[in-house]
Amino acid sequence: MFAIKAEIADPAAERFEFIAQKTMYGGKRIAVGDVIYLFASENEGGAGLIARGVVTTAHATARRAGVQRQTPRVNITVQRTATATRHLGRVELKPFADWGDSRPETELNFKFYRQATNKIVGLSPQTAAWLAGCF
Repeated sequence: MFAIKAEIADPAAERFEFIAQKTMYGGKRIAVGDVIYLFASENEGGAGLIARGVVTTAHATARRAGVQRQTPRVNITVQRTATATRHLGRVELKPFADWGDSRPETELNFKFYRQATNKIVGLSPQTAAWLAGCF
């Protein structure tokens, strides 16, 4: 399972398209059929967790010529399957900063907010199961 933190112009949309999204923590392995949790980036005025969806298209973007170190990027399309019933964003996750405690909240805080860039990340089964309770 995966999660994305990105600018989401229409949080009520049924379909989302993300172009050239940065990937970290296993996010580059995302594929068609994967479940993904969508977080509307607070850096762009979003409210954190908004939806769960299924990836309907996924492909890597070409690397730029002449650039040595590049973070892999992907294009994905996501179909909404559920709407979040619980608010979960930076404010709720900030207190979870003991990086070694293995809590789902800590994993999300570490992957999304330790470095504030938007990205697609892989999730542990424990965190994915915990997130499912937000719907």
